[in-house]
Amino acid sequence: MAKKELTYDDVLEELKAKRYHPIYYLMGEESYYIDLLADYIAENVLTETEREFNLTVMYGADIDSVATIVNAAKRYPMMSDYQVVMVKEAQGIKSMEDLAFYLQKPLRSTLLVICHKHGTLDRRKKLAAEIEKNGVLFESKKLKDTQLPAFINTYMKKRGVDMDPKATAMVSEFVGTDLGRLTGELEKLIITLPTGQIRVTPEQVEKNIGISKDYNNFELRNALVEKDVLKANKIIKYFEENPKANPIQATLPLLFNFFSNLMLAYYATDKSEHGVAEMLGFRSGWQARDYITAMRRYSGVKTMQIISEIRYADAKSKGLGATNNLTNGDIMRELVFKILH
Repeated sequence: MAKKELTYDDVLEELKAKRYHPIYYLMGEESYYIDLLADYIAENVLTETEREFNLTVMYGADIDSVATIVNAAKRYPMMSDYQVVMVKEAQGIKSMEDLAFYLQKPLRSTLLVICHKHGTLDRRKKLAAEIEKNGVLFESKKLKDTQLPAFINTYMKKRGVDMDPKATAMVSEFVGTDLGRLTGELEKLIITLPTGQIRVTPEQVEKNIGISKDYNNFELRNALVEKDVLKANKIIKYFEENPKANPIQATLPLLFNFFSNLMLAYYATDKSEHGVAEMLGFRSGWQARDYITAMRRYSGVKTMQIISEIRYADAKSKGLGATNNLTNGDIMRELVFKILH
């Protein structure tokens, strides 16, 4: 049976219970969870006095060989049960596989924390096996666009704040999957909440993040779902007049993701909210409502044509093919016309 892949909550729960391991290899494309776990270890395993002598922080760019890491890990703690050796930006270190020899008999009083961002270890090699045998091998994966609303709502609930569904959609579609930036924007919303208010509204998002509550990608998608020609064209006109806040490079991927998911929704055996949500990997049925509405307005064949038109619009926005000096506004107007007609 394959070993269960560790989640951020799994690792954090063990750390809070003070069940420590000699190696924590934190890797992956999403830096956010790597930083959270590394910061927690640095701030909580040792007391402030112990950190002075027992916390060693190194950076990959300054490390010539794995031997430097091993020598630090083999030191015994001073006036403490543990020492923490933290290696940041470790993805550039050559011969990391050599660390496997140390892990065959690691020092139990050392917490060796390796932060490997923007990539992963080859799990087929010996090092990965030794890490899993002796400690924690954690992969921080990028969230999918469909997972963002749940992440936002969970994050805000932990901070004692509620989010209006439209406000959640506005933030997730405007900010995207960079969790560092996303949490920064959410903290901004929390700080700017009026005294006594615990619910973030679309108006507050508009005021503090700079997203128009009426003219944004979320509202454009809604207009297309409802086949509201007037509203869709008003939004495109606003985008053309405010290109920096509404770049075509952000709009096209969002439309592509929506219509690609719509194509998948047609394959759901159960066309109810629950069935479509399950097919698309959503946590709740309400996230599937727009797709069910869209299936009533767009056939499967039309959806395939729309996906092709979005790809063509993307190519034109990058200057590929005969564009006849079309502006991004021209490209979006043409695309919206082809989607709606």
